Amino acid sequence: MATIADVAKAAGVSSSTVSYVLSGKRPISLATRHRVEKAIRDLGFSPHAGARALASSRTNVLGLVVPLRALEANVAIVMEVVSGVITRARDFDHDVLVLTQDDVNGVQRLANGSMVDALILMDIETLDPRLPVLAGLRQPSVLIGVPSDPHGLSCVDLDFAAAGRLAVRHLVDHGHRSIALLGAPSAALARSANYAVRIVDGFRSQAGPAGVRHTVVPTEASYPGAEAAVERAFAELDDLTALVVHNEAALPGVLAALARSNRSVPGDVSVLAVAPSSLAEHLALPLSAIDVPAEEIGRTAVEMTIERLDQKKAAETRLLSPAFNERGSCAAPA
Repeated sequence: MATIADVAKAAGVSSSTVSYVLSGKRPISLATRHRVEKAIRDLGFSPHAGARALASSRTNVLGLVVPLRALEANVAIVMEVVSGVITRARDFDHDVLVLTQDDVNGVQRLANGSMVDALILMDIETLDPRLPVLAGLRQPSVLIGVPSDPHGLSCVDLDFAAAGRLAVRHLVDHGHRSIALLGAPSAALARSANYAVRIVDGFRSQAGPAGVRHTVVPTEASYPGAEAAVERAFAELDDLTALVVHNEAALPGVLAALARSNRSVPGDVSVLAVAPSSLAEHLALPLSAIDVPAEEIGRTAVEMTIERLDQKKAAETRLLSPAFNERGSCAAPA
């Protein structure tokens, strides 16, 4: 196995020069850098990860905090985000260490152990107890989700409030004046999961001024839970003509419940999903949907993280604009 000394000899430079090329701690002329890089390629040299970390104070590892509770009802969308993080991290020559212990102590241990260069945290709550500890960490952090006060934090997510408003506008344009939002599970709403709260805020802020009768029904992911939510929505709004479903795991159960009650889509009720297109278009009945670009969110989180590692960029919040895909499940009321 080639060593730094072998690379130095092949390139005609000192071992310290090779170290500086690897770490970037000192400026090296372009010609010398090219000689060293060619020697590295020719010899197949790969610096030991521990030595590289000592030389540059970088591990080339990102820590991704994925709470297990996020997987309980949203496995598909969580894994799309994780896939986006992992694939984009490889583009920057970084690996990803996944942590499922999401409490304050778990985050603190991960940061203090010097195992990661930066942290990406998922499943953010509006008043997330993990946020105060981030200010004291030496590593930068990026949140997938937006707390109630994002000042000084770097955040990325879909603009769920805008998605809620867009859903109401689209259905109102079709002539609907009685709409229910079948939202996140009751547990997610109770702990103020940011995505669940923000879409409710957007939905209500658009429906109220538009004179639309509306209700919000927490929806569990199971088939019985979805059926109960559908029954409750029709009980609360006797003239209900449209459903917005922001719970991708409940979508099959919602469609099954409508079929069992002999309500056709979109003849008797329009259904608009807020979910990844990869899911909405492959249901038994493809649904018109506001896309949740989960992989893009994961990729963007990595890009923001690298910018804070390499360029020391200031904190910012990036909200991705919602995009609508019509698949024929929304129509004018009967």
